[in-house]
Amino acid sequence: MSQFVDSIRLIFQARDSVSGGVQIGGLGEFGQLTASHLGVSLVAVLVAVAIAVPLGLYLGHIGKGEFLAISLSNIGRAVPSLALLAFFVVFLGIGFANVTVVLVLLAIPPILTNTYVGIRQVERDTVDAARGQGMTETQIVRRVELPLALPLIFGGIRTSAVNVVATATIAPLANVPTLGTPIIEPQTYGFTGQIAAAIVVALITVAADAGLGAVQRAVTPRGIKLAREASAGRRFSLSSLLRREQPT
Repeated sequence: MSQFVDSIRLIFQARDSVSGGVQIGGLGEFGQLTASHLGVSLVAVLVAVAIAVPLGLYLGHIGKGEFLAISLSNIGRAVPSLALLAFFVVFLGIGFANVTVVLVLLAIPPILTNTYVGIRQVERDTVDAARGQGMTETQIVRRVELPLALPLIFGGIRTSAVNVVATATIAPLANVPTLGTPIIEPQTYGFTGQIAAAIVVALITVAADAGLGAVQRAVTPRGIKLAREASAGRRFSLSSLLRREQPT
């Protein structure tokens, strides 16, 4: 417990490094590392959204590409991020571009899969009715399918953001300083520094998840919310009825 408290103090107060000679910690250093950490994470998620959402919308609308979406999701879970980082060192060298590419590849699968599934879950009768009213295919995607699929799409973005923020700790291995720096340099920061960095990573990961969760709830159409509430109410009434009918 005392080491945990010491780690929290290190976040706010600078001190000499384990090996001596340099100052470590404090709000200044941890603030810079956090800003760099969030910067590379934000760029990666935005690039992944720009790639995966349009592709998922197109594949979901035409009803093809299920194998691609599922395969990418499975590959994204199977390939280690460190292996990707080492692989791209050969082509991109070390630096921001390498780390960004790795994090983008990590972020794409959940967004692509959720976008595809979200579009495919839109009732076909609704889509046919939109066509019957003279809407073009682009208008159907933009005005009908996308609004109804937004909650699931943001669920994928939320998952990707959490994964990216947590995985950005490997960035220092490609010479990009993030909160992973104290974690991979115990000779300078010690075990206390590692815990301090892990605490900050956990906090910003939870904050990112909570923030995107709030956005996900905000973009959910009112009709879907009402339908969920009605469904939950029916399930509750049915379970209450079954409990009352059970013999004592």
